[in-house]
Amino acid sequence: MSAEGALWVWRHPRPEAAQGRCIGAGSDLPVHWRRAKRLARKIQKIAKRQGMPRRVYSSPLRRCADVAAWLRSWGWQHCVDAALLELNFGRWEGQAWAHIRQAEVDAWIADFVHHAPGDGESLAQLLERAGQWQPSAGPGVVISHGGWMLARRWLAEHGEKAPSAEHWPKPPAYAELWRL
Repeated sequence: MSAEGALWVWRHPRPEAAQGRCIGAGSDLPVHWRRAKRLARKIQKIAKRQGMPRRVYSSPLRRCADVAAWLRSWGWQHCVDAALLELNFGRWEGQAWAHIRQAEVDAWIADFVHHAPGDGESLAQLLERAGQWQPSAGPGVVISHGGWMLARRWLAEHGEKAPSAEHWPKPPAYAELWRL
């Protein structure tokens, strides 16, 4: 968190073998070590320039935790928090989007907030989890997932207004920083 109290959240780097697949909380894909280290260096440089504490919160999934592991190896405190996980897509996890039945996708779009895609987790559950999250050990930076970041931003910008599929924003780029 900055002096103003905003969360500084980075999306994890591009994971290996994710292209065209449904990847959520149930898919623990690795990140190439160079991408993880590159993002960790970027985070370290910005945090030092901003006078931020050397504390990082991350999702337990490797695509986030591998970045935090580099920071930990350079003396940072690493706090793993499952509340920072991506949406859980249930039985859709790891499947190619092209192989998920269109009727199932349509059912999710029709009830975007309350339908649990693949019988996993609903957007309402993710919004609640993201909205309630607070840094447990004090201020620090966050490494999380695109869906979590979108949920947190939606709540900050729209409050309790329920999102629709057509108005849900695009996720941040891999390794992108958002101040939430």
